[in-house]
Amino acid sequence: MASQPEQTPNDPARAGLTYADAGVDIDAGNAMVDAIKPLVRATRRPGADAEIGGFGGLFDLKAAGYKDPILVAANDGVGTKVKIAIDSGLHETIGVDLVAMSVNDLVVQGAEPLFFLDYFATGKLAPHVGAEVVKGIAAACVEAGCALIGGETAEMPGLYAAGDYDLAGFAVGAAERGTLLPHGDVAPGDVVLGLPSSGIHSNGFSLVRRVVEMSGVPLDAPAPFDEARTLAAALLEPTRLYVKPILAVLRETTGLKALAHITGGGFPDNIPRVLPDAVAVRVHLDKVPVLPVFRWLAKVGGIAEAEMLRTFNCGIGMVAIVAPDQADAVAASFAAAGQPALRLGEVVARRPGEPSVLYAGALAL
Repeated sequence: MASQPEQTPNDPARAGLTYADAGVDIDAGNAMVDAIKPLVRATRRPGADAEIGGFGGLFDLKAAGYKDPILVAANDGVGTKVKIAIDSGLHETIGVDLVAMSVNDLVVQGAEPLFFLDYFATGKLAPHVGAEVVKGIAAACVEAGCALIGGETAEMPGLYAAGDYDLAGFAVGAAERGTLLPHGDVAPGDVVLGLPSSGIHSNGFSLVRRVVEMSGVPLDAPAPFDEARTLAAALLEPTRLYVKPILAVLRETTGLKALAHITGGGFPDNIPRVLPDAVAVRVHLDKVPVLPVFRWLAKVGGIAEAEMLRTFNCGIGMVAIVAPDQADAVAASFAAAGQPALRLGEVVARRPGEPSVLYAGALAL
């Protein structure tokens, strides 16, 4: 039998492995980039042309109108809420959550969000899924007034189960020197306003998913607390973006002293972050507009009020602390910007050993 010719590593006849054979499809990544380019262009704003494809995104602070800016940065993900999107096949709003979680953290410090970058990681890239996620990211960037100037798509076979993906977002904002919040003059007698949430937002979803499992209600069935939508769609109600109403209030009034974004940890963990040591906030729980989804979670899961308050926003996504003589003007300014603001309580002197958040009344669970 004739011997076969020896094959060398550079021999075209050798059937060698490719990156695609290992599970990474560069062409799929390029297809996704092409699909999202129009979405990214729609986020253009002064300071950024919002083109993608370079090694880094650019932003011109001078073109954005800043003279002596302090930069403020934030990053976050969406937690296990992403699992609801994956299991239901509803991907278009999870990107809104990704943006909201970071830009809401910027604006509580008085900073205007300027630009955003995203990170999308998956086991095997499905370009249409990635494009749906970025569609939500771009829409939220437009609403928040920030440019989507870059991102990264990582295909990592063996690390994620089939169909799974995860997200991270990174936002940078700016404020002129001397204008950052909190002001540090929060004092007894100040008024506490609450900005209603749109739903669960993006915290506590490991507990939410446990309650869904206990309930036995399929994700594609009507939501027990909102029969006009499926359970998945109701749970995926995106996080409210508070950026433009807050920036409007900061421009038009002078009474806003501090803001707290009510995320993981609820009232007891987030409000104290903006309080001086000598004061506390008293929240009148009967003023909290508890949403039906929270009543359902509490009932099905047997979740105590204290646990609800430290896990979920319960109906209030942002808390504002306002000088008492400016409270009406600030509330009116929020209303004019399309954001209701409810009186939740007041700032009081804090006694030794007392917690920073006190409660009166009870949640309407």
